[in-house]
Amino acid sequence: MNHSVFGKKLSRDTGQRQALLKGLAGAMIRSEAIETTEAKAKAAASMVEKLVTLARRANLNDIRQIEALIINKELVSKLVHAIAPRFKTQPGGYVRLIKLGTRAGDNAAMVRMEFVTPTVVPAPAPKAKAAPKAATKAKK
Repeated sequence: MNHSVFGKKLSRDTGQRQALLKGLAGAMIRSEAIETTEAKAKAAASMVEKLVTLARRANLNDIRQIEALIINKELVSKLVHAIAPRFKTQPGGYVRLIKLGTRAGDNAAMVRMEFVTPTVVPAPAPKAKAAPKAATKAKK
């Protein structure tokens, strides 16, 4: 039983794994779409989702939490001011993984990780009220 197990180790020790995930998250913010292995993408997707959720609120404490993970101030600014406003009304699911097949060298499953383009659902048009019906049958 795997109780209280955080995630995949990705064949790395803790420091290397954290640096890898931070690098993938930074690359994702920089180019808004990256190609990587499926295992790495699944591990990084949850980090990117949490960063976007923090950036949606964008108060001082949230920005400091983002800066603790993403060192580059330009990337933090892009996340808070360009990427997060796109998802202001979307409750989650900011990242999509598209399978690309396998890599030629080692047959590793490759995916394209990209931000979902939020679909804007138009507000329903208000229905026009029907004209009041003529008086029904007159009483006899």
